[in-house]
Formats: sequence, structure tokens, C-alpha cells
Amino acid sequence: MSQLPEMAHHSRRTMLKGLLATAGGTAVMNWGGLFRSAAAADQVQRQGKRCILIWLNGGCSQFETFDMKVGRPTGGPFREIGTNLPGTKICELMPRIAERMDKLTVIRSMHTSQIDHPGGIYLMHTGYAPAANVRFPEIGAIVARYSGRPESDLPNFIKISSQGDAGSGFLGPRYQPFQLDQDGKLPPFSSSQLSAQAEGLRHELRDFLEAGFAARSAAEPARMHREAYEQARRLQHVRDVFQIDQQWERYREQYGDSKLGRRCLLARCLIEAGVSFVEVGQSGYDTHADNFSGHKALVPCMDQAWAGLLDDLEERGLLRDTLVVWMGEIGRTPNINNRSGRDHYVRCWSTALAGAGIKRGLVYGSTDEDGRDVRDSPVTEADFFATVYSALGINPAIENYSGVRPIPLAPFGHRVVADLLA
Repeated sequence: MSQLPEMAHHSRRTMLKGLLATAGGTAVMNWGGLFRSAAAADQVQRQGKRCILIWLNGGCSQFETFDMKVGRPTGGPFREIGTNLPGTKICELMPRIAERMDKLTVIRSMHTSQIDHPGGIYLMHTGYAPAANVRFPEIGAIVARYSGRPESDLPNFIKISSQGDAGSGFLGPRYQPFQLDQDGKLPPFSSSQLSAQAEGLRHELRDFLEAGFAARSAAEPARMHREAYEQARRLQHVRDVFQIDQQWERYREQYGDSKLGRRCLLARCLIEAGVSFVEVGQSGYDTHADNFSGHKALVPCMDQAWAGLLDDLEERGLLRDTLVVWMGEIGRTPNINNRSGRDHYVRCWSTALAGAGIKRGLVYGSTDEDGRDVRDSPVTEADFFATVYSALGINPAIENYSGVRPIPLAPFGHRVVADLLA
């Protein structure tokens, strides 16, 4: 198998001169990414920006949150309420966020391409539609690569009860998410049943054997195996970061006595401890039936957890360097079906941002009177991810390589929505 000269990775015009291929002509997956600019990652790491993603699995309805159509056939039964942003109203199910709209940028004009759940989940975690021959990395893996601290004992990418499954893609196992269960508990493999002495002896033996193998072979999987073991051992020094029972008693009322509230508190603790990216999930928004009772059950606890998180971050001086992203994979239809439900919809729907690099107190874009189409300022998935990366100080045009294929962080043709950036 031939290898590309290093300089060939820095020019598309010379890219094909050293085509990496198997005997059958298939491009080889380039684990590790062959990053175009390590200096870019170093610069972002010095900035220390972090990200929390509140993931609303199933697709939260824009009509029951940020883009109500009261009095129209598509409107639904809920009232709208005023906010602390003059002239802006949102759903009555979100009174706490209404009081904090001056912290947010709400995008009412999302226009995306994947209408089913698997495709939408993949799209809104990676910025890319699923492809047969490429596994794109999630936003969390990208942030871990460019904003993470390689020397940290904590993982740089953590998921708490989330449904995204793209993982680190072609960036390789180093940036794979560390998964916590719905209660935020560490997985069983994170602790040893052996005494410290026995565990130390086992590690010394394993290290001796693997060092000998590494001296004879430079195999990438072997190196990754050693790194995984070492990271698991380092985690033992920081297990207390995940123990939030005492803090929960103090903050339960602020975040709301719900599983999502506890997850959001844990996310704040992890960000404060230096984790680069934390995703917290809330499921149940796929309301093809009983949309209104479903949202009445889900939105209020989300409203309190999200508001509590924003307040806590700001009070601790963390919000200026922490981007909070609120989104699901799709929106819901203007039409209300015969089961009192709303189906999947991607022609226009809503997301929200707050914190690092984002303007405060902004509603961007609008939809027509029934919420069927974007009226102005559409934002595609490519635009959204380019803007998020820019807010975090990461250049969305930086390219990684999957085999010989250059892949920018945000898809080719993206635009950064400068109006959203502070």
C-alpha cells in the first residue's frame, strides 16, 4: 500500500497523486484524521471554550416552544406569554426561559434535509447526512479534538442519556464519547474490583508486555488499546467529579426535581472541572399522537432545567466561555393529525443558542403565518454547524481526511451566520 507524502495532504490539486487505496480500489479510512492544522487546535485549546448540548430526542415542536401561531389553524391550544425581550412571545409552558430570553439567540428559520429520526439525529450531531463510505464525527468529537485537553484525567467528550450514535467517526477512538446512563452514573468498567496493590501489579505486567509488543510493532490499534487503558486508569483520580448528591440537595430547586435537571447540574459540574463537551438528553418528543399532552409533560421540566443551567453558568462566570446549544433532530408539522399529534417537519423549525460567542437577546429568522415555510433568513444544517464552530473559536473550514477525501468541519458551501455572533 502506497503512502501519501505529507505535503500532498495540504493541497487538493496534488491529492490524487498519491491515492491511498486497497487492492480493490477502495479508499482506506484514515484513523486520526490527518489534521490540516495542529496549530488551530492549539489556539482553541488556549481559549478554553466549552459546549453543553441539550438534546431533545424525537424532535421538540416549535409551535409549543418558540414559534407559536396562536389563532391560526396550525396553532394548537396553548397561549403565548411575554418575555423579557420586548416584542417577543413564546409558549406558556416556558415561563422561566421567558424571563431569560435576553440570554438567548433563538433561530426560528432552521431548514434541514433529513426528515426521519436516524437521518436527523445523525445530521444534527455531525452536520452531514449519512453516507455509505464515510463515518462523520459528531460535534462533541470535533470540540474534544480542537478544544479538549489531551492531558486531562477526565474524558473530553461525555454523553448523559443521549441518543446520538455517530461517535468520533474518522477521528478515531481517542475522541469517542464517554457514555453515562440516564442517572449520570459511571459505567461498571470505570471501577476496579481489585485492591489498589493488585491493580497496580496488573498494570505493571500489562505495561511491560505491551511495551515489548510496541517495540516490535507500530500497529495503530495496539497504540489505541494502550491509550484506552491509560485513560481508564486516570479516570480513577477524578471519580468524585461525577458524585453530585450533595450539590443536588443544594440545587434541586433551581434545576427542578427531574432527571433532566440532575443531568444539567452534572453537565455544569463537568464543564467546570474542564470537560470540553457534554451532551444531556431528554427523550419523548416524537409526538405523532397526543402532541399537546406530551409537550405539557416534557417542556416544563426542560424549561426549569435549562433556565437553572443558564443561571448557574452565569453566576459562576462560565457562560461567557460555555456555549449552550438547545435542539433536537427535527421539528413538528404545522398540520395537527387525527390523533392530536404533529408529525416530522424540517422545512422550518427552531433551535436556540446561548453563551460563548453568541449574541444575547436575538430572535433570528421568521416563518410564514402558519409556520409552513421560512419567510426570511433560512439556516441550513451546514450554516448552523459553521456558526456553532465559529462561536467556539474553531474554523469551520478546517479539513480532516477520510482516506484521501478532504472533509471540512462544516460541509462545503456553508456560511457562518455572522448576525448570530457577538
